[in-house]
Amino acid sequence: MILDLDIGNTLSKWRLKDVASSEIRSRGAVWTREEWRPGSDIPDLDVVSAVRISSVARQKVLQETVELLRHEVGLVHVARPVRESLGVVNGYDEPGRLGVDRWLGALASYQLAGACCTVDCGSAITIDFVLPGGRHLGGYILPGLRLMKESLKLGTRNVAIDPDSEADELLAPGRNTVEAVNHGIYMAAVSAVNRIYGEVCDREGVALPLLLTGGDARVVSRGIRVPHALWPDMVYGGLEACFPQTAAERAGRLSGAPQIPAPVSLEKIRASLAFSMLL
Repeated sequence: MILDLDIGNTLSKWRLKDVASSEIRSRGAVWTREEWRPGSDIPDLDVVSAVRISSVARQKVLQETVELLRHEVGLVHVARPVRESLGVVNGYDEPGRLGVDRWLGALASYQLAGACCTVDCGSAITIDFVLPGGRHLGGYILPGLRLMKESLKLGTRNVAIDPDSEADELLAPGRNTVEAVNHGIYMAAVSAVNRIYGEVCDREGVALPLLLTGGDARVVSRGIRVPHALWPDMVYGGLEACFPQTAAERAGRLSGAPQIPAPVSLEKIRASLAFSMLL
């Protein structure tokens, strides 16, 4: 089995993948901590032949995790942002400072769709662009839905947005404080994504495929105006592309990869952007 770890600042996700069949056997998530307990936090390691890690947590957390896993498993791959990989050139002035989850998302999406815009809707909402030919432009970081809500300090942080809500409902004025907060932060998030996508496509003269991932991707996607795809395993896909372990991965078949809808024409993107600027 392959153990894939996506370690965030607060939540860490894992999955077990069968080496022979390339099937996902199990998944889980725990709060990020400095000491992991195999069998409780993560699966028993006696069935694991390789580990792949993406981590944006504190360096000590990563070091302790790698030390434990190398003692138990041996083969541990840790993803890090670099200047260039898999045809993508990192757009940061200091490549190592780009969040590894963003880097892996860009790499995975480029393997799947070529030039693309990736949006990760987690604690922060990150938006990254890769142009034809693999040039990563850099991106944008804005507060995620939960972080925006907490910043208002109105006692509504524990009342989450229903991910099954329709966009029209979420974009309507709220009739109580909880609704007003939820609808306001939703409007801020989806408006930012729509506007940034349109602005960058217009400036670069290219209509890019759009892919979303992250815990809030499903609800954010309801307010996105252009064709797009959801890819919950986008970061894992980046780990697969960087450290292929199965025959399917070596052939470029990434787990859970969605069908990529064709983007609308650049003319329509520009027309929509021009209209929004008049409002």
